Amino acid sequence: MSESRMVREQELEPEVDFYGMSLQDEESAQVAYPGGRVMDEGVFVTAHPGRVDIESAGHTHTPAMTAQVWDGEPPVDTSRVWDQRADTIVRSATGTLGVWAVAYGPIEDVIELGASGREWRVRVYCSGREEVARVVEEEGIAEGVERYLLQFWPQPA
Repeated sequence: MSESRMVREQELEPEVDFYGMSLQDEESAQVAYPGGRVMDEGVFVTAHPGRVDIESAGHTHTPAMTAQVWDGEPPVDTSRVWDQRADTIVRSATGTLGVWAVAYGPIEDVIELGASGREWRVRVYCSGREEVARVVEEEGIAEGVERYLLQFWPQPA
């Protein structure tokens, strides 16, 4: 079995509000947070058809996010100590995922998966959770305090 390799890496600056954001297929019929839908409280990652919700530790802030696309399952990331980690599957009809805040909606940048009409495994890592909760509480704003790494790879058929 050959070793997986990274195909693409993107740096993003998503917006978080109401403690959450989502990854949403660009043409999904299921709109992120319809009618102000609240995240599944206390659940770090929740999968829905065409969408993955991610719970943040800070109410409103701008985290740092790296999205990686791999040609197979990547090794577990040990570049830092991660506070949370979760794996799930997202179906992408378009091969492109928007990154949505609860109230703000999508950011301009999108995650380019590179292949449409398939399921993708995604591993979500997060660090800086305690710190972002403290900074947002004390200062009301935080940029890059909470850090996400998203690793995508094709779900085997």
